[in-house]
Amino acid sequence: MNTEDNKNNAIAFYKMAYEGNPKNAIKQYVGEEYIQHNPDVADGTQGFINYFERMQEEYPDKSIEFVRCISEGNLVALHTHQTWPGNDQYVTMDFFRFDKNGKICEHWDSIQQIPKNSANPNKMY
Repeated sequence: MNTEDNKNNAIAFYKMAYEGNPKNAIKQYVGEEYIQHNPDVADGTQGFINYFERMQEEYPDKSIEFVRCISEGNLVALHTHQTWPGNDQYVTMDFFRFDKNGKICEHWDSIQQIPKNSANPNKMY
């Protein structure tokens, strides 16, 4: 298992889907199964495709910055900063599990909107 390949593949997968090509992302980076833990996205590859196609149609001008990527064993964690229309900003943490063939097979995430005011001067990303 190559953790550097897994890191690069997790970033490429998420970027490709986020920017509007989830079908190709699934084709290139996902294995036999895809277990989804985000309650807003249906389980399996088709649920993932449907969600990201809808997001691209409704919010084509959204953007993503990959701030950190950490890999251990068959797990990769991505820390991102997302900007959506109206300057709504979010911090996400996505976790991907890779199968023995180096393909993504499971996903968890946590999403938090960046508030307008903070009790400290530090960025959330």
